[in-house]
Amino acid sequence: MELKRWPRKNDSDSIEARQKALGLGDGVTRIDLSPFVNAQEMLTGAAVIPVSVVGPLDIELGAYELEEPFGRITETSRKKDQVFVPLAHTEGGLSASLYRGARAAAESGGFRTYVLADRMTRASCFVCKSTEEAVQLARFLDAHVAEMRRWLAERNEDWISRFALLREVETHVVGPMCHVMWAFTTGDACGPNMMTRNAYALNTGYVMEHAPVRPERAILEANMGGDKKPSHRYFGRGGHGKLVLVEATLTEEAVRRVLRTTVDDLLELSFAGTHGAVASGMQSVAFTPASAIAAIFAATGQDLGMVGTSSMAHGTARRVDGGIHCALRLPGLEVGTVGGGTTFPYAHAWLELMDCAGTGKVYRFAQIVAAATMALEISASAAMATAGSENFFKAHHERGGLRSS
Repeated sequence: MELKRWPRKNDSDSIEARQKALGLGDGVTRIDLSPFVNAQEMLTGAAVIPVSVVGPLDIELGAYELEEPFGRITETSRKKDQVFVPLAHTEGGLSASLYRGARAAAESGGFRTYVLADRMTRASCFVCKSTEEAVQLARFLDAHVAEMRRWLAERNEDWISRFALLREVETHVVGPMCHVMWAFTTGDACGPNMMTRNAYALNTGYVMEHAPVRPERAILEANMGGDKKPSHRYFGRGGHGKLVLVEATLTEEAVRRVLRTTVDDLLELSFAGTHGAVASGMQSVAFTPASAIAAIFAATGQDLGMVGTSSMAHGTARRVDGGIHCALRLPGLEVGTVGGGTTFPYAHAWLELMDCAGTGKVYRFAQIVAAATMALEISASAAMATAGSENFFKAHHERGGLRSS
């Protein structure tokens, strides 16, 4: 059987040809694809995901800006707000569970969120002739960060981004290889495309022209970075996305009446769950952060591959007077409020619902994602906390299991 050439363009004729060749029915062919012709290559259809709206989440949010020239996060003010959160998913029980956690927090004073750091990294590598040359190169790069910042700022090439600002350079020499972590801030965009362009410029331009040794090979991404996958380095240190903290102090009354468990049961679960995570070598010490993050990402046009990094989380629970203090650390939350999928009408509308669309909104959005993640974590933990985890079983049986039985 001769394989016919597959039409690759996204004009209407090519789209229709692909649909006919695959024998796709009305469920695909009736969808208007015109808003998505620039979204990807070989566009053929669209997947429709139902969206629920959960809330309001009561959150005390910080307002943040970057302190120049080093890009340190500075908190300028705090305010309380109520936010409705869109969730795009097909996981029965997820929306109800997240709402239950949000309600328990609201009745206990709400969530409090903080942004501590903001970086995006590209992990390049220079392969040199010897370890000696790799060490020379590393020392050169460590000593010339300011010069590299100026060099990027003075470039006139239109493909170099003026929004991706170089902040730090970290080197790691192993054998003849000099691994280089280029650390950028990228404004309100998530930023992987813009910082990749600027890292490429540094690799092929500045390093090759100014370094005391000439590497034999430059590799733009050599897999030391935390791009779209969990990483021990980024779990501990942050540096690939926003480092966000969220906390809530739940009253014993809210735990009993809303969550239908006890503080003692929650602490027992925390004890068992933390040791279970350690025993399995997990880089994330939390129960279910990915479900909330993926649902918000799908609704708001985020890069779904970045759920891997973004869902790294470290949860804690501690008894306090009158209740339990719960906290979650998300060291690599990769989000944007401009560019990429956020420009599509559906994504922009859901971002607007949270007052997170456009410039100046990315830190607000990161904190809302963190609070929603914490809400689900609280509720899911409560369902698992009772002896035998009967509530957890019932939620999956009644809301999810019957559909697939």
